[in-house]
Amino acid sequence: MVAIETATETVGVAVRTAAGVQAELTLTGRRRHVETVAPALEHLLAQLDLAPGDLGVVGVDIGPGLFTGLRVGLATAKGLAQSLGIGIVGATSLDILTAGAAAAGLRGLVLACVDARRGEVFAAVHEVDAAGAVPSVRLPLGLFAPEDLAAALDGFAGEPVHAVGDGALRYADVLRGGPAAPGLAFPPPAALLNLVRARLDAGEPPVEPAAVVPLYMREADATSNFARAVRA
Repeated sequence: MVAIETATETVGVAVRTAAGVQAELTLTGRRRHVETVAPALEHLLAQLDLAPGDLGVVGVDIGPGLFTGLRVGLATAKGLAQSLGIGIVGATSLDILTAGAAAAGLRGLVLACVDARRGEVFAAVHEVDAAGAVPSVRLPLGLFAPEDLAAALDGFAGEPVHAVGDGALRYADVLRGGPAAPGLAFPPPAALLNLVRARLDAGEPPVEPAAVVPLYMREADATSNFARAVRA
């Protein structure tokens, strides 16, 4: 099983063998998704003495996040799955961040917050119970101005909120308190791997590569910039 993570500036892959051995590789900075994701996966497989044909399912972050990163990650996941004749399990970047927070021991309310650029963030708040499970969503996934997100968080007065993700880092002053786990600045590929494993164990089947679509939640920068230029 392999997990591919490219929703933020960090490129990450994680692999689990049939024997349960798991490894993770992440590379951060400069949005070098195209240049790094395939070599990173190739390197990790080689370190575990695996061939692509040994993989049984591909997990991939479907977004929201950086447009180019998501396109690269999904294209890689689809190409790999199609060539091997295997299925894909997709998960959102905020679900992956929340799973990573739970694995890191955070309990209670977890704010997963991804920098959306243009002065906005993608965010959601989940409740993590004492066992590390995620039984409920307290603030549904949405696109927020940081000030509007801070106002929404005021509705949880008296309940500590643990913030994770690069959006929480960038807007720590606005969100009052900043990130609870700076190490969770991006969705961890190992958390995606574990999330995929849990969903498969719960009976969720992988889907055909063609059925996997990115969750953008807004138009690309190039599209919006072109539209503004035309209106001007």
